[in-house]
Amino acid sequence: MTAVSMVLTLAVVVMWLGEAMPWPVALVVGVGIDGGWLATLAYERRLAAQGDHSGAVTGIGWAFGMVATGVLVAHALTADSYAGAWLAVSWLPVAAKALWLVHGLWERTALTPAALDTIAGIRQEARDEAAVARARLRAEASTEETRLEAVTQAGARVARVQARTAGALAGAWSTLESARKGEGTGRALTSVTTSVTPGVTPRWELPVWGPTDPVPALEAGPGLTDDALDALVDAIRLSETPALSYREMAARFRAAGHSASEVRLRAAWKRVA
Repeated sequence: MTAVSMVLTLAVVVMWLGEAMPWPVALVVGVGIDGGWLATLAYERRLAAQGDHSGAVTGIGWAFGMVATGVLVAHALTADSYAGAWLAVSWLPVAAKALWLVHGLWERTALTPAALDTIAGIRQEARDEAAVARARLRAEASTEETRLEAVTQAGARVARVQARTAGALAGAWSTLESARKGEGTGRALTSVTTSVTPGVTPRWELPVWGPTDPVPALEAGPGLTDDALDALVDAIRLSETPALSYREMAARFRAAGHSASEVRLRAAWKRVA
């Protein structure tokens, strides 16, 4: 675009000023405009390659670009033919300068191939981790769904079994109630119990399912004193020759019906042994 702009600018200057001055002079003017623009552009690129920037050089470059654009616009406005075509290409110098500016910004943000490979690797690793996390979540959700379905089915089976059991119990209870209230059952019980206890007509009551009276706990026997425990342990230990080990003595001690905690029994063993 820069080369096209320079050619157009030179051609317009030669055609436009060639009528008012000799064409070599017009050619020098056109080459001067293009040369100044190209020189400032080259110097600006050199500074950018060194990591430097000059506002004055940039301003001069934009000035040359605006001059070239002004020349093209003026020629388009004064041309007798193809005025629209000349006006359509008059923006090329400014556009070329803007593209060089964009290219400079791109160069300042450009990365080496190694850095690009590292960035690509990091992004790929992040995508892999995200995919693995999504797969893990889907698997956990599927497992939880399967577990809930199994629990629900098991609960339904238990509920059906309980319903059938409740129906069977209700039927049996109804049968017992009918038998208790039946006249034939009462006469049969009366005929059976009259011969045993005359004048007594027992009443057949249904069994009551409910809380029962607790059975009183058995009272523990009196514990052995340390001296009595030592004597008993020593007698069992020396009941055979050689003397019994602790395990054998403890087994015979409890088999004989004696009671003592493991701590007291072992302490008595240490005292007598």
